[in-house]
Parts: sequence; structure tokens; C-alpha cells
Amino acid sequence: MSESDHRDARRDYAAHSLSRAQLCDDPLAQFRDWIDTALDAGLKDATAMALATCDGDGQPSLRTVLLKHYDADGFCWYTDYRSQKGLELAANPRAALLFYWREFDRQVRINGNVEYLDATSADEYFHQRPAGSRFAAAASSQSQPVDHRSTLEERIAALRAAHPCDDVPRPEQWGGYRLLPHDFEFWQGRENRLHDRFRYTRAAAGDQWTIERLQP
Repeated sequence: MSESDHRDARRDYAAHSLSRAQLCDDPLAQFRDWIDTALDAGLKDATAMALATCDGDGQPSLRTVLLKHYDADGFCWYTDYRSQKGLELAANPRAALLFYWREFDRQVRINGNVEYLDATSADEYFHQRPAGSRFAAAASSQSQPVDHRSTLEERIAALRAAHPCDDVPRPEQWGGYRLLPHDFEFWQGRENRLHDRFRYTRAAAGDQWTIERLQP
């Protein structure tokens, strides 16, 4: 791609602005406002988030997952503990999340420590999933090599035969994680790349948050 092609691919941001007076004092309330705006607008994959993890040697990796639920305790998702992200979180239980809603020129970055969800929470969510997703999770050792797609399809067929009522159990190595945030950044795209950025940082003790504007 030429330099002119790069310029043609760019666009300006002029839809919204963000001031300190518009922000909630609680970053979770601010996040709820933004994600609800995206959901109410009918944006596809509004709960999609980039999840960044890092292995024990400091090598980062990144992928997109879906936020499944969140509350005052943190932001939760589910996966196979044997996946690359699962192994990296076992070695280094810290992560970063990024939400991006292009239609509103908005991003939210969240950093924090990560903990496992309990087995009851994992069971409850697993059994809410569509049957096809449950069989796929049970048949796959996520991120591990496989010789051919047909191998996975054969495993699923065997599981379906063993569980004709779709009552496949949750694999022991499949469960949930919660990121406990220690800082948030809310980014609002603005014209001429003079973006509005605000960072919330949790105080060393208690639930108080410090808010500061960042230069773009």
C-alpha cells in the first residue's frame, strides 16, 4: 500500500466530544453509559473486546473475545484454561481490555489483575450456551495443534452420540476469568486528531478514583 493509499484510508472524527463535566465519577457507571449506548444503537458485536495477555517471558499476545458480564467486581469472559491466553494468565495474571465502537468514535481501555471465576459461575454460563457451542468447547483443546478439521468433527459426533439430549458436561479445563480493574481510559475521537482522553486511576486504598485529562 502506498503512502497516498494510507492517507485515503484515514477519516476524521467529528461525531462527539467529551468533557470532564460529562463524566461519571465512577468509571463503571461511565462504561455502562457507553456500552449501553452502543447496544441501544443495535451495533453488532458491541460487547467484543480485545484481550491482551503476556507470557512469563514478557511476550504479549492479543485476540478478540466477548464480554459476558460485568459488575462492580470486574469484567468477565470464558475460555479453555489450556488456550494460549489461559496459559499466559496462569503465568502472569494481569491483562488489558480494549472496547472500540467505531460508529461513535469511542474506545475504552481497562487494565487490571485477573482471577478465576468459581466453578458454579462457569457451570451456569456453560449451560446457557447454545448446544453447538457446548459440544465445540467439549471437543476442542483450544490453541493446540490438530491434524485436520475432520478430527474435531469426529469428536463432536462422538460426543453427540454419547449425549443425545445435548447434556454434554462442562469440561474441567473450561471456565471463566474476571479482570479487576485498576485503571480505565475513555477515548473520544475528535477532529484534527485532537482527541478527548480521560484516565481513571484507583486510589491505593478504598474505592475512590482520580480522573485526569490526557493529551492526545
